[in-house]
Amino acid sequence: MRLDLTVDAPVEASPDTVRQEPVTWRDFVQLAKPGIIFSNLITAFGGFWLASGWHIDWLQMLYTMVGTALVIASGCVLNNYLDRDMDTKMARTRERVLASGKIAPSIVLAYGIVLGLIGVSGLALLVNPVAAVLGLIGFFVYVWIYTAWFKRTSVWSTVVGSFSGAMPPMIGYCAVRPEIDHGALILFAILFLWQPPHFWALGIRRMEEYRAAGFPLLPVVKGSFTTKISMIRYVVLLVPVSLLLYVYEYVNVFYFYAATAMGLYWAFLCIKGFTAQDEQLWAKKTFIYSINYIMVLFIVMILTTKVSS
Repeated sequence: MRLDLTVDAPVEASPDTVRQEPVTWRDFVQLAKPGIIFSNLITAFGGFWLASGWHIDWLQMLYTMVGTALVIASGCVLNNYLDRDMDTKMARTRERVLASGKIAPSIVLAYGIVLGLIGVSGLALLVNPVAAVLGLIGFFVYVWIYTAWFKRTSVWSTVVGSFSGAMPPMIGYCAVRPEIDHGALILFAILFLWQPPHFWALGIRRMEEYRAAGFPLLPVVKGSFTTKISMIRYVVLLVPVSLLLYVYEYVNVFYFYAATAMGLYWAFLCIKGFTAQDEQLWAKKTFIYSINYIMVLFIVMILTTKVSS
């Protein structure tokens, strides 16, 4: 017996109407935003590796990665569910399967809840309670405080969302060391400080789309100049914070030089934004660099992690 996820309905009635089109497994994968899952798992993997000090429990790592992935997927699915009305107003998001009416909202809601229950339960039973609690906190902040509340009402939404985005490396770290110590807090701080300038660069590039959709993003409310100043504040603070991993002897000196160079170059890019003749091009380059920055930083961190005794 095949589950029929579509019903006869007008295509353009509302974000809750369903188009009569065949639904595939790829549609459910896209609802979970695999790109976001992958990028977050890199940081979770980095946290696990840093805490392990090259003494890896591979089965424990597998449980951690799968549980974390399911919690993140759940948050992304429910984000799609809650944002379905706003997504119809943006060119970048109006073709998502829920916004376009391909899948019924009730199916998406159930899908997101099931993923979250399995993910949190898996972390609790197969990893440890600390990892599960961190996953639950990240999920709650992302879905209910960020998506359902601040994203629609406050210019502080990006900062609030950064709390949940900083959880994956902590989950990975605490899967090995079930305590909130210096390493866990430094990883949290790195991801927390990285996210606002990363997302604000996208916000400047897509400012008119966010304005049309009604999102009170910082560039929309305060303009590009104020946003660029805020970006510099976070990036400048991120540079010394990222070096704390070296100060507390989690990594060797090669990480110190790499993190310093990459952070200072990002700060340089942000400063160039004040004189950029093509603001859209500058925002695109800065956004792309921010993605590469966090990926390379964590790869370098993994490779330079000191072997624990």
